[in-house]
Amino acid sequence: MRQPKILTTIRNYSWQLFVKDLLAGVTVAMVALPLSLAIAIASGADPSKGIVTAIIGGFLISLFGGSRVQIGGPTGAFIVVVFGVIAQHGYDGLVLATFMAGIILLIGGYFRAGNLIAFVPEAVVNGFTIGIGIIIATSQLKDFLGLTINTVPAEFLEKIPLLWEARETFSLASFSIALVTLVLIVFLRRIAPRFPGLIVAVGIGSALVAFLLLPVDTLGSRFGELPNQMPWPQLPDFSPSRIIELLPSAFIIAFLAGVESLLSAMVADKMIAGRHRPNAELTAQGIANIGSALFTGLPVTGAIARTATNIKAGGKTPVAGLIHAVIILLVMLLAAPLAGYLAMPALAALLIVTAWNMTEPHKWREYARGRKSDILLLLLTLVLTVLVDLTVAIGVGVSVGLALRLSRRKTVESDWSSPER
Repeated sequence: MRQPKILTTIRNYSWQLFVKDLLAGVTVAMVALPLSLAIAIASGADPSKGIVTAIIGGFLISLFGGSRVQIGGPTGAFIVVVFGVIAQHGYDGLVLATFMAGIILLIGGYFRAGNLIAFVPEAVVNGFTIGIGIIIATSQLKDFLGLTINTVPAEFLEKIPLLWEARETFSLASFSIALVTLVLIVFLRRIAPRFPGLIVAVGIGSALVAFLLLPVDTLGSRFGELPNQMPWPQLPDFSPSRIIELLPSAFIIAFLAGVESLLSAMVADKMIAGRHRPNAELTAQGIANIGSALFTGLPVTGAIARTATNIKAGGKTPVAGLIHAVIILLVMLLAAPLAGYLAMPALAALLIVTAWNMTEPHKWREYARGRKSDILLLLLTLVLTVLVDLTVAIGVGVSVGLALRLSRRKTVESDWSSPER
């Protein structure tokens, strides 16, 4: 079934539901705002691209999606892929790859590929998710520690020695702000899970920089003032050579968007005792990625952390997701200059917490008790993600995982006998 969930929920909609969705939408927007900025920066893109993606992608996923409570936007899972595509093909290459990924997802939704999520081994998903978390965390050490490095390479094995060589440029001021922000994020999440602690923590860390006049990089000092208006939509360059060149990246973006959105919807189902429509969700991901690309945004998918925040804040229908996108748009139109005061170490702390949460440390003991073949598959995918390439990691992981699944099947005796010759 590919019918958007909003068409089902709107039949019995009421003012009471609207009030709950309004409060949840505002709360999620306050969480999504700093995250969208930080994810765009870590991806090697202009921070405004993260805001545009949250607005366009978030609105379209809620409007056309198959979940009551799914919240869409840029996510940490895409940082590695986006950074690599921009470095190799430029930002215009990323826009084209995102547009093509949207078309692939639309085709997948049409042919009901949402049900195929069951065939992706869980160990592969866990492996590349932990690997992405490690890469994100190491990419933020420069700003977290205030190191002076002109360009941080994307490759893990090149990055670590460069960070070590720059250890003498360590900034106590930057480190202190990052540490204060990190502690505040963890503390506020513990004592008030429904409170938008992310933006409060980043705001306090950034305010300390402004009031104490600390020598710490801010969003404004590094990237200039954020625009206070949306860009006009435009089509990417569809030259045949460019399409062929970027097709592998488009498939990876489509795969990640599909897997993460469907996993997020499955987590949401458990939290609300609901049932999402996987093919409607894939279709929504396709529309959202095409829409984001038209506005030169980043790849978009369902975000597990923001979806959980929406549920905990009382969101009941996709209207909460629509409100969340509108609130971010209003902040962009009315308060964009204030974002320039956000401190880079504070945003780095936010991303390091995000990376830690992505690795799901509370599940490590469960992984260790699993089958040896699953542990091996998880470690293989993790190592390939960190040291080689996400494309290789997913390809090898899925192939090995399916081979292991086939090998575990019981041998079925056949009644076929060879003919006499």
